[in-house]
Amino acid sequence: MKIMTAGLVILSLLVIYLLVKVITMKSSIRNIRIELAKTKEENYNRQIRTTLNDRDVEKLAVEINENLDYQKNLKLESAGSRRQLEKSISDIAHDLRTPLTVVKGNLQMMRNENLSDKGREYLDISFKKVDTLKEMVDEFFEMSVLESDQNAPPLRKIDVPVFLSEFIIENEALIREKNLTPNISLPEKSIYIKADSKSLSRVFSNIFGNIYKYAKGGFDAGVEVADGSCVITIANEVSNPEEIDINRIFDRTYRADKARTAGGAGLGLYIAKLLVEKQKGSIEAKLEADKLKFEITFAIE
Repeated sequence: MKIMTAGLVILSLLVIYLLVKVITMKSSIRNIRIELAKTKEENYNRQIRTTLNDRDVEKLAVEINENLDYQKNLKLESAGSRRQLEKSISDIAHDLRTPLTVVKGNLQMMRNENLSDKGREYLDISFKKVDTLKEMVDEFFEMSVLESDQNAPPLRKIDVPVFLSEFIIENEALIREKNLTPNISLPEKSIYIKADSKSLSRVFSNIFGNIYKYAKGGFDAGVEVADGSCVITIANEVSNPEEIDINRIFDRTYRADKARTAGGAGLGLYIAKLLVEKQKGSIEAKLEADKLKFEITFAIE
């Protein structure tokens, strides 16, 4: 009887020990999970610590820490390579600007020369090619500057309907030149957002640049309040909507114009997206039948 009682006591103690061990193990695993989440938030700048005196758990923590070190080194190498690439693009674009300016100046001087009709035709073609190349260089330079600068531009209060209407008025001559019919829908009341006027103007310029190249007939532009946010809508009909990959339209160098006849490097919409996000906004593109629509959303002030 005494032996049986002693056996039960030992068994109970063993069960209690195992139960404590399991609870402690679960607590340690939970702590490792929490530590991993913190490590991710801090860009892998910390390591996993464990207080459980268990060889297997300690080995697991060591393996995790070694993988975290590897991830951190990969991240640093990737960031360094990216910075170097951005600097190279910026340097190349900057170096190309001066000779392009000189070439364009020389071509301008040649317009005053007594050229044959064929010579003047070649001169006009050269002008167009130089302008296209300059536009590409400018886009690459702007992209490299935006990607390397992690600081947000200074934001101020902007009345969006007034700002958009002023932009359209300023570009009226070009809109008429392209034979585009505008359909403007603006609210009577002011809608204020926090943005950088220069950056927002550049966003509009890039989207309208897309309209000038590809629009068919006219375009729509409007401002409204939706779900407590300010939504700026700019849309235009396109000739070949089936050729547009809407999921890639904001990618670097993406162009629906596969023949690349419209000039530029195809960075306009990518730059527009960068600028919108730097102003704490968002931009989305949609295809509705034969209409390409851009929606730019900002929080209302």
